[in-house]
Amino acid sequence: MKNDWSQLVKNMPNRLAPSMAKDHPNLPVVKEEGCYYFGLDGRKYLDFTSGIAVANTGHRHPKIVQSIKDAADQLTHGPSGVIIYESILRLAEELAEILPGNLDCFFFANSGTEAIEGALKLAKYVTQRPYVISFTGCFHGRSLGALSVTTSKSKYRKYLQPSAFTYQIPYANVKECPPGADPEVYCMEKVEKDFENLFKHQVTPEEVACVIVEPVLGEGGYIVPPRGWLHKIREICDKHHILLIFDEVQTGFGRTGEWFAAQTFGVTPDIMAIAKGIASGLPLSATVASKELMSKWPLGSHGTTFGGNPLACSVALTTLEIIKEENLIENSRNMGKYAVMKLAALKEKHTVIGSVRAVGLMIGIEIIHPVSKAPDGEGLLKILDIALNKGVLFYLCGNYGEVIRMIPPLTVTKEQIDEGLQILDEALTEYERNSMAVSSQ
Repeated sequence: MKNDWSQLVKNMPNRLAPSMAKDHPNLPVVKEEGCYYFGLDGRKYLDFTSGIAVANTGHRHPKIVQSIKDAADQLTHGPSGVIIYESILRLAEELAEILPGNLDCFFFANSGTEAIEGALKLAKYVTQRPYVISFTGCFHGRSLGALSVTTSKSKYRKYLQPSAFTYQIPYANVKECPPGADPEVYCMEKVEKDFENLFKHQVTPEEVACVIVEPVLGEGGYIVPPRGWLHKIREICDKHHILLIFDEVQTGFGRTGEWFAAQTFGVTPDIMAIAKGIASGLPLSATVASKELMSKWPLGSHGTTFGGNPLACSVALTTLEIIKEENLIENSRNMGKYAVMKLAALKEKHTVIGSVRAVGLMIGIEIIHPVSKAPDGEGLLKILDIALNKGVLFYLCGNYGEVIRMIPPLTVTKEQIDEGLQILDEALTEYERNSMAVSSQ
């Protein structure tokens, strides 16, 4: 061989852009199976990342592998519109059955960011209004349109000057609730006042095309808002004839314990962006709205070459089948509750755990400094490295990189949760011991 595997890894900084090659932890793997990765080092790693909320059916599910092979025997490329094929039409029918309300018409693309771009373009086109409102801390993607509503980290926007046609207001924060007050009522009143101030001082509601929100804050820290907060946003949008967009790229396909977070919180948006878990790892996404709304978005106003790839659509159909047959949404709810119960015990044991935030199998574990109690992204990375060395892969999120993102495949078992959290317990213990040793020197 010109270069063996290990040499290629060493040469990675010379061949891959830093923005692609500098993530954490860059674990070299040779195979995936179920809830596990198999490393180049010959070790087996329990995966609590699901490829960042993608592998909801687990890695290389036998039916997914077979679906890829069967689909490749028929078609590997569209493009839809030039030709049409059964898998894209059947997938649209199947998705219409599981999406909330009247969300039954689809523009298929390849990634979550593309789905967000489509959602923003659709909203602006049909309302003929220029402005968009998003929430501080949310992540919607890194293309320029999506970046204009992404505020989870300023480094994503540095030097890029995304569109000025956006306004941001704060995301729900129950920690700000005064003692003795109802957090849900507080957040509802707060967001109503935030909208009032925005409309009074910066932009009139008649100029706003849409409000875009993550129903659960993802990359920004796994913040789970009160139900009433999202209901209040829906109410404000209805009052001013503003379209409501849900970014369900990360929350979809059973992750929150229902098909979508919209059903978990009982709020139906006008437009939804879906991706990640839709096709068990193949690139596929969709901008979703009602037939009535989509009919106002004519030919030529948006387009795609690769979106709705026939092979990806076939695998998406198999993904939906597996989720239903194996009761993975119910498992998401049950295993999520079990994991939170175990984590509550760990929080009592470890002073560096600030809070545990969860809905379904979307779990955030906040890491704080043992002395200052401030968000501790540096400490988190040390904990993740110790856990990885012991055989479990976690990922991070949060505005300071201070939240452990625990998002195992929806196929995860109690035994695997026990295995992973036992190692997390050991990693936290080792980190705290090392921290005490350093502080005593």
